[in-house]
Formats: sequence, structure tokens, C-alpha cells
Amino acid sequence: MSEQFVPHDLLPTELLVQTLHAACVAAAVETLPRFRANTTVSNKQQAGFDPVTEADQAAETAIISVIQDAFPDHGIVGEEHGARASNADWQWIIDPIDGTRAFISGLPVWGTLIGLYWRGVPFAGVLDQPFTQERFMAYTDATCMRVSELSVRGNTVAPNKTRTTTDLADAIMMTTSPRIFNAKDGARYDALEPKVKLPRYGCDCYAYGMLAAGQIDLVVESGLHIYDIAAIIPIVRNAGGVVTNWQGQDPSKGGSVLAAANESLHEKALAVLKG
Repeated sequence: MSEQFVPHDLLPTELLVQTLHAACVAAAVETLPRFRANTTVSNKQQAGFDPVTEADQAAETAIISVIQDAFPDHGIVGEEHGARASNADWQWIIDPIDGTRAFISGLPVWGTLIGLYWRGVPFAGVLDQPFTQERFMAYTDATCMRVSELSVRGNTVAPNKTRTTTDLADAIMMTTSPRIFNAKDGARYDALEPKVKLPRYGCDCYAYGMLAAGQIDLVVESGLHIYDIAAIIPIVRNAGGVVTNWQGQDPSKGGSVLAAANESLHEKALAVLKG
């Protein structure tokens, strides 16, 4: 996919990185004390189950405060508190707890997602898992260098790098659950799963972190919102991976998403999903 122009020199890299780190720390102050602590859970749906916790809401409020202090003119789109300054060129897109079901189940595969778009183009993102102390971050600096890094346990910073697997038969693939797909998408997924070496379920956003870190090869999902994918796109792409929708097009607004470790593997998986 061709790169769209982004005015990299308009946003100081140091301030951007500081803000991403500070927002993750502020969110963790709200999420970690409530994790595995029988926090209050509400259901956002009358039919079905779409959980939200006080941790989601408090973490998003904390993230917004950090962003507004650093970039008061930027817009913000949050899963829990909606949008503000929606006409701004720079838009921060927040999912305070991606994987709330995992969070309320005590599973450490949820994460805080914070993405930044310039006029709809993914520019930077962070996936933070504070319980395991892993922070996946990607951004583009003023010299247009693509940077994707993983901070492990708050100390070591190493570059993310996706795997070189090119055959589906050798690939490890993840999806949140095969039951999240509608009938049409489920049939497409069911055609792909037997072709890979190892399919695994669960992990929500953490699966994309494992893709960027070179642990797995494919992530396949559908029904995503913008706040589910905004932070993920730069993390995977800057690590060497490919992210599109199931038609091979721009995934930046959500929908069906295919993330792969490299272009060759992506093409093969996409051919199956297209049918």
C-alpha cells in the first residue's frame, strides 16, 4: 500500500513520545488497582453483553487529561466519553481497556490503546499492558524514520520485528474468537483456519503486540471500531507487518482486519478471505 503524506515536522517527536508514555502511566493508575479486584461491571447492551467497568471510564478520563495538557488543540475520540474537537487535523483515538471481557475475567491479555491520526492517516500508536509491564509503541519522527519499539518491564527498549514466515502452513494465527464473526465472515475465516499450522483464540489487542514482536504471524478479526485498530496500525506496520481490511484496503476506520507479518503471507491469507 502506498504511504500517504503526513507532515512529520509539525509534531515534535520528543513531546509525542513523552505524551504516549505519560498517558499509559496515567491509565495504569486507574486500571491496575481494579484488575483482579472484582470491580463493578455494567452492560452497555440491552440484548447481549458488552461490558464496561469503572476502570474503562476512569482510565479514559486520565488519558484525555494528559493529552489535553500536551496538545490542547488536538481532537480526541474515546470509546467511553465520545469525541471532542472533531474537526481538528490531529485526532487521538482511545480505547482505555481493549479486552474488557479479559479484564473482568482476570486474564492479562487486555491493553490500553492510544492512536494518533493526521487527517485520518495513522501516525503513531501505543499498546500498553501494565500488568505484564509491556508497552508496544510506534511513531514517525521528523526525519520520517519509522520507529517501532517494545519496552519490557519498564526497563529494556528493543525494536519490534515481525516474522519472516511466508507459507500459511507454517503460520501461527490468532483471532479473539471464531464466534464473533457473522455468517459470511465466519465462512471465510473457516476457510482460512485449516490452512495454518496453529490457530489460537483470545488475546484481543495483545495478539497484535505478539505479531509485532515476532511471536505469531497472523491476526484475523472483524467488527472492529476505529478505537480498536487506530493504535495497532502503526505498531504492526513499523515492525515490518501489513494491516488491511479483508478487501486489501484501508483499515483505519475499523471493520474487518487482517494483520500479517509480511507482504507475502498477507497476500496468501487475503486470497483465502476474499474467497
